[in-house]
Amino acid sequence: MHHNFFLIAGPCVIEDETTPFKIAGELVGICKDLEISFIFKASFKKANRTSNTSFTGIGDFLALEIIKAIGDQYGIQTTTDIHLDEEAALAARYVDILQIPAFLCRQTSLLEAAGDTQKIVNIKKGQFLSPEAMRHAVEKVKNTGNHQIWLTERGTTFGYTDLVVDYRGIPIMQSFGVPVIMDCTHALQQPNQASGVTGGRPDLIPTIAKAAVAVGVDGLFIETHPSPKDAKSDGANMLPLYKMRSLLEKLVKIRAAII
Repeated sequence: MHHNFFLIAGPCVIEDETTPFKIAGELVGICKDLEISFIFKASFKKANRTSNTSFTGIGDFLALEIIKAIGDQYGIQTTTDIHLDEEAALAARYVDILQIPAFLCRQTSLLEAAGDTQKIVNIKKGQFLSPEAMRHAVEKVKNTGNHQIWLTERGTTFGYTDLVVDYRGIPIMQSFGVPVIMDCTHALQQPNQASGVTGGRPDLIPTIAKAAVAVGVDGLFIETHPSPKDAKSDGANMLPLYKMRSLLEKLVKIRAAII
């Protein structure tokens, strides 16, 4: 299916040496059946945690080696997020796509460092920015000579503890000549909770995804885990792995209906 959306999916973070392979293997099979291009995603560490007691990772090099091994084993592209300028060149040795977190999308030196690797750079739109303002982030990467740029919609701050998705942002950002992805997971976060743990509404992931596919998004980003309640990061936001096939089957039908 040449006009299908692509899928970026995986666990929030590399939390052990076995679970990521289980998730990737399951998703590879589903996406092959449905003719969806699949990119495995996992953070090699979590720098942006609400509480200083939250899990951050199993070690940078071990986690990056696991992500690379998954890409090599299944013959798929991989991606991870970076937070510091020096992480760009490091992560680029292991993954195909560098992801810029939403709250760092205006960080000029980070965008330039990512662009300098000549890898695909996927920039998440800040919760505090208009879609139109993301043009400047695109230009910062282009100024490095790198034109492999993706943008990701992940919701806009709505009050102190919620987000809302404005689907007008998808065609607006596509007008910059770059693929646009819908982050169905983080658009449903409920940040800044008094408990120190970010909440979420994973039950609404299908709603966000269906609407995005219907308006012509290029790709979807969905974090998933065999047992979200046991996940060490973002468990409140992830879709259970067993629900992925059914959801993707519905989304493929929606895409087929609009092209």
